[in-house]
Order: sequence, then structure tokens, then C-alpha cells
Amino acid sequence: MKHRIVVLGAGYAGAIAAGRLAKRLHRDDFEITLVNADPDFVERVRMHQLATGQQLGRRPLREVYAGSGVQFRTARVTAIDVDRKTVDIVGDRAETLGYDTLVDALGSTAADHGVPGVAEYAHTAAGKEGALRLRARLGDSAPGTTVLVVGGGLTGIETAAEIAESRPDLTVAIAARGGVGDWLSDKARRHLVTAFDRLGITVHEHADIVRITQDGAVTQDGGKIAAQVTVWTAGFTVQPLAAATTLAVSDTGRIIVDGTMRSVSHPDVYAIGDAAFAEGVGGAPLRMSCATATPMAWQAADALAARLTGRRVPEKPIGYVTQCISLGRRDGIIQRVTPADEPTSTVVTGRIAARIKEFVCAGAAWSIAHPTVLLPSRRRRLTAPGEVGPRLVAS
Repeated sequence: MKHRIVVLGAGYAGAIAAGRLAKRLHRDDFEITLVNADPDFVERVRMHQLATGQQLGRRPLREVYAGSGVQFRTARVTAIDVDRKTVDIVGDRAETLGYDTLVDALGSTAADHGVPGVAEYAHTAAGKEGALRLRARLGDSAPGTTVLVVGGGLTGIETAAEIAESRPDLTVAIAARGGVGDWLSDKARRHLVTAFDRLGITVHEHADIVRITQDGAVTQDGGKIAAQVTVWTAGFTVQPLAAATTLAVSDTGRIIVDGTMRSVSHPDVYAIGDAAFAEGVGGAPLRMSCATATPMAWQAADALAARLTGRRVPEKPIGYVTQCISLGRRDGIIQRVTPADEPTSTVVTGRIAARIKEFVCAGAAWSIAHPTVLLPSRRRRLTAPGEVGPRLVAS
């Protein structure tokens, strides 16, 4: 019987892991199933572009994995049972998948942090559906409409800049509990301020938003920021599926994993991307980002393949190199960081930074669209109990 590997979610982490496993494992011994709710790969790092009316190329996942050995299923995951080793999904019909090894890469969605009015009045750009709804709302917005982006992190900065550049007839503002981009180096922060001034973006810093209304946002001190359109980008949260199981999870519901991305409580479960709670260089938790998802996927796929084929298990702390921020299509910031994600004095800005950011995003999407191209074909056989060393079949 083949060893069944089920990968849940085909964002950056899940899509990369599935393709990498297909290159590492022989089809006669392994069955890899990838489950995703959307039939297409969604470039989540471009949702602010989708929201402003830009056209993104389609990448049907069934076509991406055709001939790779990965079986793709368009379905929504409704339940996970790690004791019975099953996953319930709903696609054309409801069914239950059994697995021998599970890879959870279900990602995250926008978190409202319990702030009243977010669900009723705010738009999000955390996923495809939310970005398309925001796109329709912006398309219906008359000149002079005020758009408020709540959240001073990467998503908020990129969303505010993209809207301001693509719709200069709108009045764009951004509000943050602390400072907007306040984790950046001084040089990067100065460029951000200059770019926002050029784009006409009003900045509300140290504005703790406690309620969203139909016509804006209310701050902790009782102040009001008026807006006809509010976009919520103040954080992400994972789906509650893992927390409903016996898996060890963090206080935010993320699966706690070791350095190989394997669950600390269930050795037949791996978690990657936003679904996982893992420590990086220096011991700090890895942040939710594409920059984290990709190396986590590599780490998990390589460790899982090694364990199943009797090879040495690789384990190397995941560190960072840069933070890439787009400020519209013609400007950006490339902030060099330490492996522990602390900013350095090395910064690239302007058009060159925008081109680097575009190259990074396009490269990530290309690698997913060609899952079996970059790695050599060295598909190894499942190691039988007691067998010493792997069996290798080159193809």
C-alpha cells in the first residue's frame, strides 16, 4: 500500500511543499493529494493590486500539477481528526480522506481582534474574495471619496499606496495603533514618509481603533476618523480547525512545530506557513509572510522525505534576508534585515526597489507554476522497516 500524504492548502507554503515532495518521492510508493478551496493559485502578495482593478494571470492548480504525481482536489476542509488520521472535505460532494502523513498549510485570514463593526462595515484585502469585494466598492466610489486603511504593517502600507496611486481622485488615509512602518530603519522610514506625502496619503499614528462604523472609525480616546470606505488590514488569524483537534497549538491556534516543521504532539502531522507556530533564528516566532512560507515548505518537505526514505533529516533555523515593500507600481522599499528580522542600515528605495519587489513576487509565482522544474529528479523509495539506507530511482 502506498504511503498517503495529504497537503491542506495551496498557498505559497502548501503549493511549494507538494511540488517538492513530488520531486523527492517515488510514485510507486507514495500518493500525494493537495486540497485547496480555490481552483487557482492565489498570489496573496498581490491582493492590493487585485483590489485596485489590476488583472492577475490565472494559474489553474489542476494544470500546474498535471503529470507531477500530485493529485489536486478543489474542496474546502471542514474538519481534521488527527486521532483517526482523517480529513473531511466538501467539494462536488462531502467525503473523508485518510492519510498517513498530513501537511497543514491552510494559511490565515483577516483578524478583527474583536473590534465591533469590522465584519459589518470594513473591507479586507487578505484574500481573493475580500480583494474582489473591495475592488467593486472602489470602482463604485466617486471622486473625493475618503478611503481609510486601518493597520500600519506591510499589508496596510502596500494597500494604501496602491489605492492612492491607482485612484488619485480618492482621498486616502492610513491609521495605526503605533507608528506606520515604525519597525523600519531610519532611512526606510524617511522614504516611506516621502512616498506617502507624494501620494497624498494622510497618516494617523498612535490611533487605537476601537470601533468601525458606516462612516469611519472611532479611536480609543473618542476621536473619529471619517471615511466612506474602510479597509481593515490590522492582522491575521488562522482557521479554528487545528485548535479543535488534540494537536498542540499556540494561544492563537497555530500548530506548534519543531525545527523540521513537525508537530510537537503528533509526529505524523507537519504544519507550514501561517498555520504553523515555529521559532526562527534567535528564538522569536516566525512571522506570517510569504518570506516565511517558502523556507518552511522547503524544510518540511525535505525533512518528511528524508524520514520516509531513510536519509539524514536536515534541520536549519529559518532566518530572514529582506523585507520587500511596494509603494505602488513605481516605488518601493527593500529593507535588508538580519536573520532575526531586525532592520539594518542597508536599504534600496525607489524604482529599483519596485523592480526588485516585482522580481521576487514573479519568481515565487513562477516556481509554483513549475513545481517539478527547479529540483533534480531523484525520487526515492519508501524505506521498509529495518531497512538500512534509501533506495533511489532517478527519472
